[in-house]
Amino acid sequence: MIKHEHVCVREVMTETPFVVDGLATVREAIEIMAEHRVSSLVVGRRHEGDEYGLIVVSDIAEQVISVNRSPDRTNVYEVMSKPVLSLDAEMDIKYAVRLLCRFELSRAVVLDHGNLIGIVTLRDLVLRYVAATARP
Repeated sequence: MIKHEHVCVREVMTETPFVVDGLATVREAIEIMAEHRVSSLVVGRRHEGDEYGLIVVSDIAEQVISVNRSPDRTNVYEVMSKPVLSLDAEMDIKYAVRLLCRFELSRAVVLDHGNLIGIVTLRDLVLRYVAATARP
């Protein structure tokens, strides 16, 4: 059995993810992504009972560019994923990896008592898990 030190999602996540409004245009989202050199943005909640969304470069490629839609006339809410998988900040990364794999996802938002505090990718989780794995 592989042993690893307990590492929680909070230790691996990227803090303060970039957030975009669902009413923004896809072009505006792309500009934010380019400016900050990221491939995804969290779509903010519209009210307390709402859920977070996520827009990823692949969403834009598949649902806008490949079908010849205008990024200036397409809103983020039309192509985003919502609701998205959220992980508790204190969850062990081993279980976070399992969840992302189970749902075939590459990233998730990180919440602490319902508040958005970060975003984490499967890549970052796997790299940290392997680093934390004890060698026999």
